[in-house]
Amino acid sequence: MKIPLSNNAIIVLEKRYLKKDKEGNVIETPANMFERVAKHVASAESLFNSPYDIKKAEKKFLKIMTNLWFLPNSPTLMNAGRRLGQLAACFVLPIEDSMDSIFETLKNTAIIHKSGGGTGFSFSRIRPEKDIVLSTAGVSSGPVSFMTVFDVATETVKQGGTRRGANMGILRVDHPDIESFIELKDDQNRLNNFNISVALTNNFMAALERDSEYDLINPRTTNIVKRISARKIFDMIVHSAWLTGEPGVIFIDRINQDNPTHHLGEIEATNPCGEQPLLPYESCTLGSINLSRMVSGKAVNYNRLKKTVHDAVHFLDNVIEINKYPLSRIEKMSKGTRKLGIGVMGFAEMLIKLGISYNSEEAVSVAEKIMSFISQESKIASAALGKKRGNFAYYKESLYDAPQTPHMRNATTTTIAPTGTISIIAGTSSGIEPLFAIAQVRKVLDGQSLSEINPLFVDIAKAEGIYRKKLMDEIMEGKSVQDIESVSDHLKALFVTAHDISPEQHIKIQAAFQKYTDNAVSKTVNFRSGAIKSDIAKVYLLAHNSAAKE
Repeated sequence: MKIPLSNNAIIVLEKRYLKKDKEGNVIETPANMFERVAKHVASAESLFNSPYDIKKAEKKFLKIMTNLWFLPNSPTLMNAGRRLGQLAACFVLPIEDSMDSIFETLKNTAIIHKSGGGTGFSFSRIRPEKDIVLSTAGVSSGPVSFMTVFDVATETVKQGGTRRGANMGILRVDHPDIESFIELKDDQNRLNNFNISVALTNNFMAALERDSEYDLINPRTTNIVKRISARKIFDMIVHSAWLTGEPGVIFIDRINQDNPTHHLGEIEATNPCGEQPLLPYESCTLGSINLSRMVSGKAVNYNRLKKTVHDAVHFLDNVIEINKYPLSRIEKMSKGTRKLGIGVMGFAEMLIKLGISYNSEEAVSVAEKIMSFISQESKIASAALGKKRGNFAYYKESLYDAPQTPHMRNATTTTIAPTGTISIIAGTSSGIEPLFAIAQVRKVLDGQSLSEINPLFVDIAKAEGIYRKKLMDEIMEGKSVQDIESVSDHLKALFVTAHDISPEQHIKIQAAFQKYTDNAVSKTVNFRSGAIKSDIAKVYLLAHNSAAKE
């Protein structure tokens, strides 16, 4: 079986994904890994179909993975068909305002990290610092202090022996401790196992627009503690983000407007990268389609894309069925809503193959067209599965409980994840990001450096007759192609990199994908080193006005 894997892909697979013996020696080939995953995921067919269908599904799943058309999230590649058997990447756990709840969640977090998952939490229900503790007549230490406890616990648990635990900590902008939360990571030695995000509300954004104050509310009593300037808080968020890159923001009310199972409660938190909002105890099964391999000649192969979307829905729905969930409550919720997150990788490389600059309005149009197609086909596939296997358990009263959608297997079908490692395996650009560089050095798990130069650039440079050792040496040394005279304007436009693209264009691309994505869209906006705070403020406001969720 010939699999088009790069040398770097093989290195990553050997370090993190392939089976090893007790001495740490690799005892599995990449082909073996894909066979193991396809066989295990296809075994779910036994619940619905005949032995013939199991073999048919296995063959189908093997084809989409070995052609690098689609890859599931890392835990599925690592754990399918193995003892651990935990196949989901994203979890959200609730934290109530009691020591019992906080430490029960801490224990459950350790179990999830040990199984290879990442966790998200909202700390917004915890009473603020110096608030009264009735049982002891003492005072509360507040949500920030408990985040430190979670961070230390995470440090001691290495995910499944292959991934470091990751957390997302969220606090609502109307929590009385919001100022200390915003500045939490200004000291970059703190909370190294956490991403943090502020949950911005519609009330806050309206106050910001009016340049007025808004209410800070004690979650224990629901009383207004004080009013504070929305501009002051927004400027604090911008300052810390300018300083360290955190906190991020999520638009929590917009997320809940699109909550497909609103009857089950409000969404308060997301997974560690922010693209997957989830209810308490939900998990989500993610996978990504490699858009670079959906191009035939100079056009998108929509037949291949359609087939891959349908096969991906089938694959991920099977994963939900056979996953070994770390907690019974997570199994109940996950099988109750059956959320899938089909996303994409290789968008930048797809544009290059189509002859379109990422830095163009045409790229925005292509993003909308592609994601609209994926969204539509994933819903058709989920509806067909719902008719055959039954709707998700919490379908009644959900968004889909309507005459026009009598069948739906999955409460969500689309999410755009960052695809950091699986895009290396697929040999393509990550998520919907532009190329970070034409040549770059990546660090993998143990700090090993992986040098790579974009093969599409090499191919086109050769086709245009400008390929020279001197040219490649200049690029490897970090010189931008935009500054090299021998590179044509056409090639410069095609091979724009992250820092060549305006923040506005980054947000336009994100908004185009978000328009047709059930969950949220992971997107990095790159700033040059000379960026000022107003640049960051502009991006946050543009994201809000463009209907982004994070």
